Amino acid sequence: MRPPAHLQRIFGPQPCLLRCSPDPPQTYISPAPSLFPTPLSAIKSLPFHLAHRLYSSPPDRTMHLVLTGATGLVGSAVLQQMLVTPSVSKISILSRRPVAQAEGHSKVHVIIHKDYATYPPELLNQLKDVDGVVWAQGISSISVSKPEYEQITNTYPLTFARALSTTVAPKPVNFIYVSGEGATTTPSFLTQHWARIKGLTESSLLALSKQPEYANLRPISLRPGAVDATFHTEVKDFVPRRTATMGVLEKAALPVFRGLMPSMVSPTKELGKVLVELAMGDGGAHKVGESGVSDEGRTLSNAAMRRLAGI
Repeated sequence: MRPPAHLQRIFGPQPCLLRCSPDPPQTYISPAPSLFPTPLSAIKSLPFHLAHRLYSSPPDRTMHLVLTGATGLVGSAVLQQMLVTPSVSKISILSRRPVAQAEGHSKVHVIIHKDYATYPPELLNQLKDVDGVVWAQGISSISVSKPEYEQITNTYPLTFARALSTTVAPKPVNFIYVSGEGATTTPSFLTQHWARIKGLTESSLLALSKQPEYANLRPISLRPGAVDATFHTEVKDFVPRRTATMGVLEKAALPVFRGLMPSMVSPTKELGKVLVELAMGDGGAHKVGESGVSDEGRTLSNAAMRRLAGI
């Protein structure tokens, strides 16, 4: 028996893989039940690559995304891209303070949240329909102690990933973690502390997604290089100001990177676009063997980011 037309658009005109009775059950789990009338038991019995397509957004469906680190350099670029993307209908920002860049934008909801190690029900209730996350929160390892860096870089994103995965389940949710070029999941005794912890977070998110209770989590870690907002005029008024020393170093180093090692540079406009597209994507792994792709297709280097951005 061939599937009805709405399922043929997803699976093609092969024999029906789902129960295609004229009188289907009344309880479904699709975000759009009228489009995808599929019983829960049938979806659970399907391989992921088929089941996920039932959840994937139709071309005209809008999306709800979460952003952290919106007042930072990368987060400002991501927020700008979310604001100008029509299919992003709602942006929930978790922030310790108001976000100036979000003011006056009706689709942005800033949730003032002080403790990233806990997520109360009243906060999570606002995120039940979330489709994807860009976790851009971070801090320089030289600005805090090692235990503080580990909490911010590892504990916070993993705690939120668990909480959000449970909240939106069984719907898949993309979790895009902003890591850094130089991070590694196979550290040695020579590996710097920051690179070890970021790599640990990458591998921990991947391991989390393999646990049955968090199987709807779709993590992707992206490792930017030298983040460069020089030509991103839309965010220049919102990016954090550097200290005098860091400002001088950036002004001296970035032109050198752009001229001699452009492959190591992450222009914020293109970086923001790639991060948002990943958050809105199907959550699938990238092809291992392609430039800059590693860790089962779920870690992307700066080279992969530039390739995806077309630069």
